[in-house]
Amino acid sequence: MEVVVLASGSKGNSTLIKTKEHKILVDAGMSVKYLEDKLRLAEVLIKDIDYIFITHTHNDHVKALNNLIKKYNPKIVLTEKMYADLKFLKNYEHIIMLEENITLGNLVVESIPTSHDTSDSRGYCFTEDDDSVVIITDTGYLNRKYFKKISNKKIYIFESNHDIEMLQNGKYPGWLKNRVYGPIGHLSNKEASFYLSKIIGPNTKQIILAHLSEENNSPEIAIENIKNYFIQKNIVFTNIVAAKQFEITESTML
Repeated sequence: MEVVVLASGSKGNSTLIKTKEHKILVDAGMSVKYLEDKLRLAEVLIKDIDYIFITHTHNDHVKALNNLIKKYNPKIVLTEKMYADLKFLKNYEHIIMLEENITLGNLVVESIPTSHDTSDSRGYCFTEDDDSVVIITDTGYLNRKYFKKISNKKIYIFESNHDIEMLQNGKYPGWLKNRVYGPIGHLSNKEASFYLSKIIGPNTKQIILAHLSEENNSPEIAIENIKNYFIQKNIVFTNIVAAKQFEITESTML
């Protein structure tokens, strides 16, 4: 399994997962051209993407979807509520309705309900043999009952959206601050630190922090927060990187 984050942030999000049998995108929130160009850097042609998993239907996660289905006909995996939101999918044939889990050959994909201001939102855990990737972004909190399902996986792509003080003292209007910080908004660095400390384990190889706010966070601040929290909890783990808005991450091979 190979993982590359193609884009991560408020302007658009997309992640490539290559398995033995499949080439998968999680979200398609940038332009088709952007995705074509970045996928080429990861040695993948966009026409070879066979599945696109949708986390939720905000534009920064589905921007390219309408054009992608017209040009390339990938299979779209999403819930019924997401399907209802995306009217352009009404007559599209290659839809897989997601309930909880889905098996694609030797790849098992489990969905994790998240908490965001949209009709439905999901995180995903991809498992192929002994390899595993968890993607959790765009959520105001993570229910403890899902900890076991996503514990001790090899790679975590995990939201660390904002620094609380930067958000509180920043220029966002009050309603937007409340939305970001609220239970259907985004995880702060502090919250991400707590959740990650509860779910990483001996098998974990890397944490990729995702959906960082350009206004209320920075890669350096987010990474430092996580590392400092781990030190306080006597957790020895330092392979933490931050995904960026317009640059792909280095390929992680499992």
